[in-house]
Amino acid sequence: MACHGMALFPFCKTPTGMVRVTRIQLVLYCVLLFIIIYFLQGRKAAVSVKLTHPIFRALGREKGKEMKDMSVVKAAAAPKTPLETPWGAPLVWGDTRSSALRRSTFARRGIRTGLVALVVGTYAHYVQSFLSSAETHFLPGQMVTYYILTDNPRTLEPPMKLGPERELKVLPVAELPGWERLAYRRMELIANAIKNPINSEVDYVFCADIDQEFMAPVGEEIFGDLVATLHPELYGMPRDAYPYEVEEVSSAFVEEHEGEYYYTSELYGGLVSEMYTLARACSLLILKDQANRVTARGMEESYLNRYLIDHRPTCVLSPEYSWWDSALAANVPVQRLVSLGRQLEA
Repeated sequence: MACHGMALFPFCKTPTGMVRVTRIQLVLYCVLLFIIIYFLQGRKAAVSVKLTHPIFRALGREKGKEMKDMSVVKAAAAPKTPLETPWGAPLVWGDTRSSALRRSTFARRGIRTGLVALVVGTYAHYVQSFLSSAETHFLPGQMVTYYILTDNPRTLEPPMKLGPERELKVLPVAELPGWERLAYRRMELIANAIKNPINSEVDYVFCADIDQEFMAPVGEEIFGDLVATLHPELYGMPRDAYPYEVEEVSSAFVEEHEGEYYYTSELYGGLVSEMYTLARACSLLILKDQANRVTARGMEESYLNRYLIDHRPTCVLSPEYSWWDSALAANVPVQRLVSLGRQLEA
């Protein structure tokens, strides 16, 4: 039997004339065509997900819409542990030869380091795990002072026993009810604390969220004049996935051609003078937007990223130094500092 046109047509022509295709034959033809189309399109089909993740909400996409699975995009685009940024700063992975060299170089300098964390309200229950893990993994063998900014100093009692050349200082701050208010005040509080007393007591200072735990050594490889840490869920993502501030009225606004990386606010640091300048500048930008009733999409993190675009870090820490279990989190050789708070959110 010879058929003209598509096999789906209900009639085929034979030497004796037109013959109606049976219903069973038509169903079989449809199934066959569907199988052919399925295999032809299979490799091109993109996996889609509901946009419930905070990053997708930050991108301004409405819940319920679909897009390509960003984890697929990320896997295809993620670089393999590069050791340098586009502007020539070291990109630190803890177990590389370059990190070992950095540790040996800085270890001989007798550096005094401050680790600053803000503890308010219910965050007090993270203090013990944060400090005990830092005692084990944060700059072991170095001189470290923990500065805890808190609205309730009694939560630090009794004082924890620390190792040699380690010290804990409690700096009282006014009560800060509400997470949003805390997010807007932290840069101001850090700037004030650095100005007095931190400035005269240490050489380097690092700021960390208290709801984190050190899981592996974080050594002298992290030192630099201005140090930032790559966001683990956005590392390897395309530039247009970064949740930079897009409202031009905001002081945190980032233009489309700006920014190579997106940094987390979970850990950043550097020389005391550099950190004071950063915290002071970000706090002023936040106050300016508050006066104009403008809210940046990433709150404190938006202003931090704006500052770090204008003042590129001299040392960038890989997502090893800020990680949490998430569908979008980068695959890292070692999880050195894990955010328990963001892990719960994810």
